[in-house]
Amino acid sequence: MTLKIISAEDVVFEGEVSSVTLPGQMGEFTVLKNHASLVSVLTPGKITYAEDGELQSVDIQGGLVDVDNNIISVCLC
Repeated sequence: MTLKIISAEDVVFEGEVSSVTLPGQMGEFTVLKNHASLVSVLTPGKITYAEDGELQSVDIQGGLVDVDNNIISVCLC
């Protein structure tokens, strides 16, 4: 899967990942390969993703996520 995390100022991360955990309005949720398409509002918290078997994380203040065809696009506020 491809994860893209962007803000108004910069591309925070873009790369291949095996899983992504995101802070949604109704709680954390995890996206895996071939996940159903979705759009969600993100709340302040932490995005955690597995890249090459290692967990990485990014603190966020909120945003939006769009999941479609194994591409996870996160726009940060």
